[in-house]
Amino acid sequence: MLKLDEIQKRLISEVADLHSVPEGAYNFRANGELAGRNSTANIEIVSKPDGSGIDIHIKPGTKHESVHIPVVLSNTGYKETVYNDFFIGEDSDVLIVAGCGIDNCGAGDSQHDGVHRFFVGRGAKAKYVEKHYGSGDGSGKRILNPVTEVYMEPESVMEMEMEQIKGVDSTVRTTVAELKEGAKLTVRERLMTHGSQDAVSEYNVTLKGENSAADVVSRSVARDDSSQTFNARITGAAPCSGHTECDAIIMDNARVLAVPSLDAQNVDAALVHEAAIGKIAGEQLMKLMSLGLTAAEAEEQIINGFLK
Repeated sequence: MLKLDEIQKRLISEVADLHSVPEGAYNFRANGELAGRNSTANIEIVSKPDGSGIDIHIKPGTKHESVHIPVVLSNTGYKETVYNDFFIGEDSDVLIVAGCGIDNCGAGDSQHDGVHRFFVGRGAKAKYVEKHYGSGDGSGKRILNPVTEVYMEPESVMEMEMEQIKGVDSTVRTTVAELKEGAKLTVRERLMTHGSQDAVSEYNVTLKGENSAADVVSRSVARDDSSQTFNARITGAAPCSGHTECDAIIMDNARVLAVPSLDAQNVDAALVHEAAIGKIAGEQLMKLMSLGLTAAEAEEQIINGFLK
């Protein structure tokens, strides 16, 4: 990996599961600077003229290719906002891996705000994986505020995996999606907060086209004095199907607020929401402890299984 120190390499491995330079297209960003880039015959990455981010162009018909665009911050007090646009060609099938890692060992707050817009062409399939991670023993905060916009053409498919398990002090995740006829969107969010961390997840999905569908599911664990808010709104403006679900484990002195919202604007819009918040069941702990685990080990086993 070009122009990455050992801390930055560790962050890259955490947020993108990369231990070497990946095959295919990639763009590495470290402390606001380009750290490595590669385009392919079918995937072109270019900087925006004003330097505010990048454009990723995926040619129509591209199959089974990937693009990695991780971001890492290791300078305390550094803050940035980056705008990345993805143009996914018709009938393509691609994997996009993003994510941001912050290592803050100083007193200043470090913050990355990323705005990603996806324009998914007719019949295209895209899987988007985004992972957030924080580390460092400084008193400064690690702040991440991702904004994701998804615009889906007819018969396109988008699968999104959002994960934030460790070390992020404050985050506001905002996701907006608009689906045309026959488009399908699936979102799986995994979240854990601890200490005094605060996390807000907001989803606003509009099903504009006939037979469009969305399935937005969040699984989370809130520990210590942390707080979480899950606010999901699905609007059915055509004959469509939509489902949103929040399933959370609450522990210690934490707080979890779930606000599912459905807006049916068509008589054939089938919309469902579910929300469940509760503590770890005592019988689950007892069963694992009977197998030789300590209470703490049993608790961690249950949490890890829940967040898979």
